[in-house]
Amino acid sequence: MSDEKTFTLGEIAALAELPRRTVRYYIQSGLIDRPQGAGKGAYYTQRHVEQLLLVRKWQLAGLSLERIGELLRQQATGPLPPTPRRPGTVEVWSHLVVADGVELTLEPGRAGLTPEQVRAFFRAVTQAYTQIHESEEKE
Repeated sequence: MSDEKTFTLGEIAALAELPRRTVRYYIQSGLIDRPQGAGKGAYYTQRHVEQLLLVRKWQLAGLSLERIGELLRQQATGPLPPTPRRPGTVEVWSHLVVADGVELTLEPGRAGLTPEQVRAFFRAVTQAYTQIHESEEKE
């Protein structure tokens, strides 16, 4: 038998600071896995808690439940094609101020970049700007 800690619906709802009804909705919507077991014997694991916290984090960041579902499917199956932009769509963009008057914005998901790749891209852009700017000053 596993020594993994198990939780009741009430316990995981409290850990994620969500109503039990919301947790049930997330399960029904496929945002988090169904509990282990059935009926009164159903229980949840640390994985369920982590899934709930991730959904809650993304929702607090302004993402719709529809977009969160897309992101979760992307994690499970690999990159999805970008969703069409519609009025009212909330996106999280990365913004780099290279210098006064020089700025770069990108949406990592649409660009197909991981956070590490975004950081590397921003470093490369900053270095390229610095090299161009310094070569202009030397002339």
